[in-house]
Amino acid sequence: MITREQIPSVLDHPVYDIEGNKIGEAKHVFLDDVTGRPEWVSVKTGLLGTSESFVPIKDASVVEDHLEVPYAKAKIKDAPNVDVDAGGHLSEDEEHRLYEYYGIDWDAAWQQANEPGEGGWARSDTSMKRSGDDAMTRSEEQMHVGTERQEVGRARLRKYVVTEEVQQTVPVRHEEVRIEREPVTDANVDDAMSGPEISEAEHEVTLHAERPVVETEAVPVERVRLDAEEHVEEETVRGQVRKERIEADTPDSDTDR
Repeated sequence: MITREQIPSVLDHPVYDIEGNKIGEAKHVFLDDVTGRPEWVSVKTGLLGTSESFVPIKDASVVEDHLEVPYAKAKIKDAPNVDVDAGGHLSEDEEHRLYEYYGIDWDAAWQQANEPGEGGWARSDTSMKRSGDDAMTRSEEQMHVGTERQEVGRARLRKYVVTEEVQQTVPVRHEEVRIEREPVTDANVDDAMSGPEISEAEHEVTLHAERPVVETEAVPVERVRLDAEEHVEEETVRGQVRKERIEADTPDSDTDR
């Protein structure tokens, strides 16, 4: 257990768990109502240290510039959330919940705190104060805003095949029969007289025509890829913070603020 004299060296210093992992920074130390000894320490955890988790300080120890507690980090971060009143005091119900969560015997701890002698202090009619002065501490909450990266959607490329009708004009040629007649002249008389004088004969000509032939081939035409582009936008975040106010009642006036 740490002493009251060690409290200043604990506050705003790192707190490590039983495995040597850093949990966060020590924010507040709460004293026992009866003994006045340190009983709980609140540790700032979460994003930017915006959450406070309570840890029993009975078996904690100060090592160099940090505090070591005999509990695992995950155990501490899942501790019950409790509300502390304006005087920095834990209610009996909230303290009971914390004792139960950490597996500490509430009755045994209470009995030990009330035993006279070195182990504890006897309860008396004189109420014990948590501090040695008569000043009142005013506290207020501060809002810390950060960002976290999360998945909002996915984009993907998918390739599939479609069939389209295309049209293209191509010239085609074909042959047609044409009858040519020429008179017999001195130039072709020999050819004209080469056959029999009167006879029957046939002459055949083969005709040709072109027709369109279609064939396809796959050729690369472009490359397509997805790229994530980051844009920065300004977004206003609103929240509620609590602030303490101190009023003084004096004989001179009804209320002095």
